[in-house]
Amino acid sequence: MRLLIVGQLNGQLGEATAIAVAKGAKVTHAADPESALGILRSRGADLLMVDVAVDIKAFVVQLKSEHFSLPLVACGVGTDARAAAQAIRDGAKEYIPLPPDAELIAAVLAAVAEDDTTFIFRDPATQRVVRLAEQVAPSEASILITGESGTGKEVFARVVHSKSHRAGQAFVSVNCAAIPENLLESELFGHEKGAFTGAVARRIGKFEEADGGTLLLDEISEMDIRLQAKLLRALQEREIDRVGGSRPVKVNIRVIATSNRDLTEEVRKGTFREDLFFRLNVVNLHIPPLRARPADIDALADHFAKRFAEMNSIAYRPLSSEVRAALRSYPWPGNVRELENTLHRAVLLASGPEIGLDAILLPDGSRPPTAAAEDGATAADGGGSPVRPLVGRTVADVERDLILDTLNHCLGNRTHAANILGISIRTLRNKLNQYQAEGIPVPAPGERPQAASL
Repeated sequence: MRLLIVGQLNGQLGEATAIAVAKGAKVTHAADPESALGILRSRGADLLMVDVAVDIKAFVVQLKSEHFSLPLVACGVGTDARAAAQAIRDGAKEYIPLPPDAELIAAVLAAVAEDDTTFIFRDPATQRVVRLAEQVAPSEASILITGESGTGKEVFARVVHSKSHRAGQAFVSVNCAAIPENLLESELFGHEKGAFTGAVARRIGKFEEADGGTLLLDEISEMDIRLQAKLLRALQEREIDRVGGSRPVKVNIRVIATSNRDLTEEVRKGTFREDLFFRLNVVNLHIPPLRARPADIDALADHFAKRFAEMNSIAYRPLSSEVRAALRSYPWPGNVRELENTLHRAVLLASGPEIGLDAILLPDGSRPPTAAAEDGATAADGGGSPVRPLVGRTVADVERDLILDTLNHCLGNRTHAANILGISIRTLRNKLNQYQAEGIPVPAPGERPQAASL
């Protein structure tokens, strides 16, 4: 944890620094925002602790203008509720009263660290990936982490870093999909003063910031192919060229990349360089989708229920057995991120001693399919028979309905549907083309289909 303290903290700077260092943080001090920006440009930080005497609002604006994205905690004398509220409105993530309380500072540092490294798993499928990660983490090999969006690839990358020989050094992450193409080169490699409009000072890039540690290139498949050539050279030569610079800069980093796309397919299409793919893919760690690791669903659901109850100052309620069954049967196209949001809603909506099915709502307001099916099932034997009987129907008809219903359930996402059905995307595409030739309505990719009708 690299902590940058800005301001004098009303004379409490020494004590706050000592507390943070005792908790494992590497502390740097800046007397004012301008000095802080200079430090961020030259070496970076993971967390800002800023005196409320500083103009926090203006400082946040300056941080955003230079594309610095990191949490900011405000500090002020006593428990001035007005100052605390204003600091939060101005962009602070939290407020710490002074003189500093050791437990409170430790809790803030732990919270920021937990946001980065919480990785909860119980399923054997995940355990196999974790064992492989622990085996290769001490090496210097580049690692490519693949998996669907929301499976926890960045969190997994941080776990790999924590088990490596570089664990005591910086872990720097850059989201290649979130930064505009014209700014990504500067973000990665840095720039010299005056290199382009807005380059008001020299700034190091993520490669230099991660020197000695680990650099995560998140969603590497989104990088423009022209920039991929420069990235390949940086990885091969272990040196980078700042934008507008006159000489190369040596760097010593371990690279981890993530992608939610099939990079082999991207190479075939010509949108990703084959030589860069081989350079990054020394070791591949594939995180299974959440639907393929049901034991993780239980563990994560319990974790989120406790976490959000505490966050919202609500009494903790355990999950009912019906909820657990519903969560395990749902395919979770959004993976862990979708499960997290669903449990947050459930904690807020639940009533009674347990979190029941009535509190489990999907983003569109519907319930998971198993819960809805229980509500709507009707049969002569009291509800035990399925709504759509199978006897008397051909295998081809049942297969068609299963494919179209699954596609409907995945909101038209063919990749997710193919994964649930256990078939390749090519097989799914062929089946849909066949149905279309037979006159059965088939939606275009991404369009939500209607349930099959007989």
